[in-house]
Amino acid sequence: MEAPLPGLSLLLLLLAVGWGGRMDAAWAPSPGGCELVQSIMDCTGRWLSSIPGNLRGDTEELFLDDNTIQVLSNASLLLYPHLWHLSVTRNRLELIEPGAFLSSQGLEVLSLTDNLLFTNYSLTATALSALPALRMLDLAGNQLREDMVSVLVSNLSSLESLSVARNIIMRLDSSTFTNLTELLELNLEKNYIFEIDNAFEGLQRLQRLNLAYNYLPCLVGFDLTELRVLNLSNNVIEWFLSMEIDDLFELEVLDLSHNRLLFFPVLPRQSKLHSLLLQDNRMSFYQRLPNGTSLANVTMQFLIIDGNSTNITTVRLWDELCHSNLSSLRLLDMSQNEVWGLPDDFLAQMPSLTHLKLNQNCLEAFHLPEEDPLARLTELDLSQNQLVELGVKVGTGDILPSLQLFNLSTNRLQALPPGIFTHTRKITTLDLSYNRVALCPRPGEAQSLSCVDIRGVGTLSHLSLAGCGLQGMGGRPFQGTSLMHLDLSDNRQLLSGDLAWLQDLVLTLQVLSLRNTSLSSSTDLSALSSLVRLDLSGNCLAAFPAWLGALGLRSLDLRDNCLPALPRDLPQQAPLGRSLRELYLSHNPYNCCTLGWWDALQQARGLRVPDGQQVTCRHGPSVLSPGALPQPVLQSCQWHTANMELLYLVLALPTCLTLLVAFVVVFLMLKEKLLKMVKNRCGVSSPY
Repeated sequence: MEAPLPGLSLLLLLLAVGWGGRMDAAWAPSPGGCELVQSIMDCTGRWLSSIPGNLRGDTEELFLDDNTIQVLSNASLLLYPHLWHLSVTRNRLELIEPGAFLSSQGLEVLSLTDNLLFTNYSLTATALSALPALRMLDLAGNQLREDMVSVLVSNLSSLESLSVARNIIMRLDSSTFTNLTELLELNLEKNYIFEIDNAFEGLQRLQRLNLAYNYLPCLVGFDLTELRVLNLSNNVIEWFLSMEIDDLFELEVLDLSHNRLLFFPVLPRQSKLHSLLLQDNRMSFYQRLPNGTSLANVTMQFLIIDGNSTNITTVRLWDELCHSNLSSLRLLDMSQNEVWGLPDDFLAQMPSLTHLKLNQNCLEAFHLPEEDPLARLTELDLSQNQLVELGVKVGTGDILPSLQLFNLSTNRLQALPPGIFTHTRKITTLDLSYNRVALCPRPGEAQSLSCVDIRGVGTLSHLSLAGCGLQGMGGRPFQGTSLMHLDLSDNRQLLSGDLAWLQDLVLTLQVLSLRNTSLSSSTDLSALSSLVRLDLSGNCLAAFPAWLGALGLRSLDLRDNCLPALPRDLPQQAPLGRSLRELYLSHNPYNCCTLGWWDALQQARGLRVPDGQQVTCRHGPSVLSPGALPQPVLQSCQWHTANMELLYLVLALPTCLTLLVAFVVVFLMLKEKLLKMVKNRCGVSSPY
């Protein structure tokens, strides 16, 4: 064979080298193990102790989170002049040297959360002052005191967003945030702040302020007119008093939830407030006490000490609320308080209200205003009170014409005003659970019986009557409704009578809960052909109801029953087997020796058993997991499930063998005597 030409060999060698070089370039990892997406370099969790020096020079965003960097040196960012976003969160950062950002003048977003910047905060402050374009700075979780924060942000006049959450700030004054004239958002949550003294006076553009999870005892003289969102939740605030001025406040959202408010807050006279969150306080109204005593004219004096000046402000407990303009309020949440009654015309001041939450209070009666100012109300939650009366003046006009969700659960109601739902044109969800109410069974009896009449409410799609003590409903209580979700749980006598009342639900009902209703396997609900979700938990089912196979359910709950087994062919039953996607089975006394159905469920495609880890079976006194039965149990089950004829044969065989051996032994022992006896009797010749 002839050798190749020298020129051809050189050409082949160059092609091979070139192709190999291109392959290496295509598959080579990014420097330092970082991931590059366009101009974004992600070096998160790479155990880096410093910023890599071999990254692309046109990198614009650099993420160095979850590493072990302790120092950003003067040379750390020299090679990345185009950087505008830098994140060094959850490192061990103690120092940023004064010249670290000199080559990064375009840096706009800097995140330094969860580091140790308190150790060298003065040098770090010098480094930050070299960032003229910085808009967002996150210093959360750095163990910073208020004096350290003041130094760190003193020269950052371009800042628009600042977070110093999760530090050890205790007190704020006028020197803390000086020169932050462009600041729009300030996050101070989860500190130890107990006092604020003119700290926000210079923040003329501030729109969002978060002071949640601190230790503020009160807020008096609130005058931040440009603020739009104020979060004061999870403090120990007992008083909230706005400045008595006629200026228009831009405030839209005020969160005072989870505090210790004793009175309804004194709000700005003019504001754009649309969301007021007051849940979980100690608030009540004192215009009228539960015993009927009127306190409308009672006044209270506030002693306000400001430096060397002392001011005494006298207010009437109810008049101050009346002076607040609440016409734009859309959401009012006063749940989890101590409200036993609402003052006169309280709701009349809120014509724009769409969501009202008064659940978990002490209300014994609730009266809607006669002129119905709540024309826009879509959600009313009065659950978990002590209501015995719902006062509504039923006339020819609509009642709460926009109401869609009405929650009256867990009260002491026995009836509702007749015809109340005839005039609620848009109601879709009604929760009457855990009241002692009954449904009106027949036309014409709504006026004479203490019952709730929902017949003809065509918009109603979700109804909960759990725990109402319903007993064998008669007539057609659901006539004219389009119910899709119905909860009848915890009514032990519900199914004791005729089930003809279900006939009006056949075409529309999709979700039905019959938990803890004494349901038996003989109760037939196969007529509810539209069901897709059925809850039969907490009953006494001793066998799998045969009628379930005729339903096209997607979810079935059989927990807390008395089922020893399920049909082995359940995944093949039509239409149930084809449609079922979710099956709850725990807390049943399954037999460990009849688990063929369990194996079939595990192999069924598309079927999920969410509580499969809690499913157990019993073998004697033992409670075991069906997926990990011990070998002795499996062997014991084999004996229990073996062919009984074969078992009887095996048991009888030793007895037969014993009798046979005994017969042989006796025969051998008596053999000689028997032979002689036979000879004596049969040995003499017969005469011819």
